[in-house]
Amino acid sequence: MNPRLIFAIVGILALLAGTALYLGTPRTPAGPVPVVSDAAPGAIVATRFSDRQGQAHTLGEFQGRVVVLNFWATWCAPCREEMPGFSRLQERWKDRGVRFVGVSDEERAKVDRFAGGMQIAYPLWTGDAEVMELSRRLGNRLGVLPHTVLLDGDGRVLESRIGIYPEKLLEERLAAIVGKSR
Repeated sequence: MNPRLIFAIVGILALLAGTALYLGTPRTPAGPVPVVSDAAPGAIVATRFSDRQGQAHTLGEFQGRVVVLNFWATWCAPCREEMPGFSRLQERWKDRGVRFVGVSDEERAKVDRFAGGMQIAYPLWTGDAEVMELSRRLGNRLGVLPHTVLLDGDGRVLESRIGIYPEKLLEERLAAIVGKSR
């Protein structure tokens, strides 16, 4: 048999196999996902975190405010990419009752070193393995980062988004949420 023909047949079979694999693989949607949360609002706001100085905090501190809860890590390039936009939004929305908070399951010292070189306008808190468990319970079934959750003033999940949350899109969403609550 002609070697070129064999090569062509193998190439076509490889292409078909790759296409079948691609089409058969389930996709994780980037962007908002349906809120499938088994976390009760009380459990969300009671989860304990530590700030960069080691002080204990809970999301309950933000009762009555819209919270943008961002799960992130120092090693996560998309997380670092969206942080400047979150800082700008925090500055623009803080007087309208919106609070941003970033949470990581990394060691506090590592987060502190990372944040020391950046100008982040919102608190960065740390926790243990419970951080990613909370992320999972708030819609991040695969445990990927970044993961952003919008909570209403009572700690109920309004939206869960996996992947980068574009600044303009988040600002539009915050306008819709804050406009409804007034």
